[in-house]
Amino acid sequence: MTGGIAAVEALVEAGIDVAFTVSGESFLEVLEGLRRRQNAIRLVTCRHEGGAAFAAEAFGKLTGRPAAVFVSRGPGATNAAIGVHTARQDSTPLLLFVGHVKSHSRGTEAFQEIDQRAMFEPVAKAVFEPATPAAIYETVSQAARLAIEGRPGPVVVVLPRDFTEAAVAEVVPDGDTVEPTRESVDVAPALALIRDASRPLVIAGELIATEGAHGALAAFADALGAPVMAAYRRQDVIDNQHSAYAGHLEINRVGFQLDALAEADLLIAAGCRMDGITGADGALPAPGQKLLVLHPEAAVLDRLGADGALRAGAETGLRALVVGLGGHISDPALRAWRDGLHKAYLDFSDPAGSTAKGAVDLGAVVAEVGRATGGDAIVLTDGGSFARWVHRFHRFRRPASQAGPMAGAMGYAVPGALGARLAFPERPVVAFVGDGGFLMTGQELVTAVEQNLAVTIILCDNGAHGSILQGQERRFGAAAIYGTRLASPDFAAMARAMGVTAWRIDKNADFAPAFAAALEVDGPRLLHLITDLRDIVPFDGGPEAV
Repeated sequence: MTGGIAAVEALVEAGIDVAFTVSGESFLEVLEGLRRRQNAIRLVTCRHEGGAAFAAEAFGKLTGRPAAVFVSRGPGATNAAIGVHTARQDSTPLLLFVGHVKSHSRGTEAFQEIDQRAMFEPVAKAVFEPATPAAIYETVSQAARLAIEGRPGPVVVVLPRDFTEAAVAEVVPDGDTVEPTRESVDVAPALALIRDASRPLVIAGELIATEGAHGALAAFADALGAPVMAAYRRQDVIDNQHSAYAGHLEINRVGFQLDALAEADLLIAAGCRMDGITGADGALPAPGQKLLVLHPEAAVLDRLGADGALRAGAETGLRALVVGLGGHISDPALRAWRDGLHKAYLDFSDPAGSTAKGAVDLGAVVAEVGRATGGDAIVLTDGGSFARWVHRFHRFRRPASQAGPMAGAMGYAVPGALGARLAFPERPVVAFVGDGGFLMTGQELVTAVEQNLAVTIILCDNGAHGSILQGQERRFGAAAIYGTRLASPDFAAMARAMGVTAWRIDKNADFAPAFAAALEVDGPRLLHLITDLRDIVPFDGGPEAV
């Protein structure tokens, strides 16, 4: 057995069953190990390392289990870094393996050499490199455990080429199952804050989804009687029809959300790190407003400096709070406040309120996607303000139904759709992407064809980096628009050349029949929507989120 084969055996033992790669000569023994174990790990060969990492990120986000990514040193690692950064900000488990230069060449500026630790440590949860070939198995096992412990995240493993090619002793897995340690949580201080509040408001974040704590969140909301707002791009934390749901925190809050955030005397960040958009760039909590944070990572709790800190996983912490609340039923005034916010959300998300000016109304498109898929679809959005049409008008009804980069990374949605389909092959997968984002990673549709993955890509083409153009126009005037217009190809023809069934949509009436036909195609499909620059977002606001 070689070190590379031992690495694969460690992954199999850890339960990793999906991997993505752009192959490289620096990890040929790993590829041989994957060939031998193709009955246990499905290997998907992508066309770009960024696409491979995005696909793995979506898989991990939706399942709570890491996928593996294998790339080569230097260019391969730097290309994959965008997915590592995305996974870190989304608290997504992911394993990136970098086939590195031979151990005796390190530090010599060898061919394609970079300092992997120095590059990845700022954006990864951890970076490991085995000290010897014999240490590879345990290093990989440790990385797989760490990726899902506490706050999940991306772990990078650097594998020197000579280590993967060296002979190592045969590995005999012990087969022992390590039982997770039960957390003992003291909720008394948190309960005291909650009971002192007259208008508590829950902000539910990424760990609700990653840990599968949706039921615990709903139970907590019911016990407390408080409204729940979803952190940025985390609308699937609770059924959007639940009476507690009060909408999604974009960079621009709408009126009813601004009022609610101003009226709340306690914010409860549940599994939420209060990222820049969710926390309004540090404006939340407001002066005089208390903050209770439930999160497993000490660094997050320390950074937020909350009035109350409950260090625990989302599921454990919320269940403990529900028990602590006992039969607590909130007062009628709090219930009435919550009900009013939910009604305001329902009115706001009604597609009848769409404000489209062009011939293709993304509000109607989003509504049709929901209707035609029966609320069962996994919906992905790329970086770009067109995503706000989805965020406003699609009602997420079940767990593991939303995937989008909290970091706003463009190029996420198409490869992410591949990861989503591999995670849940029985569910419809619909990815919204802009013309700019598609031309970054759209070539992964070839991978979808090769793997026969039935994903639907809805390409929103307005011939511009819309949010940036809009910002230029607001700040400097229309005459100052510069560097933000895009010349689009015939995307439908481009997709067909890759073996994808495609349609061009110029007006609303054409979308529903085309989408219905797309859902019947056995394989990837693309709908190229010609959208209007006046419809960058579905409502007026300030600077746009990506």
